Amino acid sequence: KRCLSAAKLFAMSISAPIAPATHFPDELHEVLEYAFEQARLDDSGNVADYIPELAKANPDHFGLAVATAHGRLYQFGDAEKRFTIQSVSKAFTYCLALEVAGRATVLRRVGVEPSGDAFNAIEFDPRTRRPYNPMVNAGAITVAALLHNHLGAGAFDFLLDRLSRAAGRQLDVDDSVFRSESTTGHRNRAIAHLLRSTGALDGDPDEVADAYFRQCSIAVDTRDLALIAATLANAGRQPMSGVRAASESTVRDVLSVMATCGMYDG
Repeated sequence: KRCLSAAKLFAMSISAPIAPATHFPDELHEVLEYAFEQARLDDSGNVADYIPELAKANPDHFGLAVATAHGRLYQFGDAEKRFTIQSVSKAFTYCLALEVAGRATVLRRVGVEPSGDAFNAIEFDPRTRRPYNPMVNAGAITVAALLHNHLGAGAFDFLLDRLSRAAGRQLDVDDSVFRSESTTGHRNRAIAHLLRSTGALDGDPDEVADAYFRQCSIAVDTRDLALIAATLANAGRQPMSGVRAASESTVRDVLSVMATCGMYDG
């Protein structure tokens, strides 16, 4: 969930065709290979179980991928095993909301301050009654509502198209995870209803919550995430295809919020 924050570390560059990193036995490849070999021996921790379907994940899967704004892709291990994007989607959805609704409208609904609270805290800024930032669930649900309000039934297709551009291939939804989230996501539904009561969210809270669940259920692999990160690092232009997936001005805002709020209470 935190890998997109690495996007800000890469310098912006002109697009270049992506080639497998194995063709470039350079220092970065060696460092990443070493890091992969060291990390794959660590079998501590547990798979996520706050959504029942996620608890079925194979804990032995481990992949590493890095894509640069220059167009090089490095991958190791299970980098092509698919999983759902979950909270990584928040950064890109915020970018699109800024583009569609405009900065002033978005800032009236969602702040840009670090919260100090857990990602799923039911907590708003006491002065403004807004979610603290778009990286916590309350802020991300508000952003999903803004897209839904401005684009109606086409909001999800718009998001999926833009994320697919950034990944460099057509993405889709893991329906089993979506159904699992929709059935058990009572806390996020409660957040949506509370947002409706404060005026931060317009429309049907349950429809907005389902739009958020569907957004989080987009299926990706580790290479996709690396290329989405590289697209943000490259000012919104996908480094392999040269296709623009987001505007440069909104990407600048998103990277700033990722740097200050993207690690939640970390």
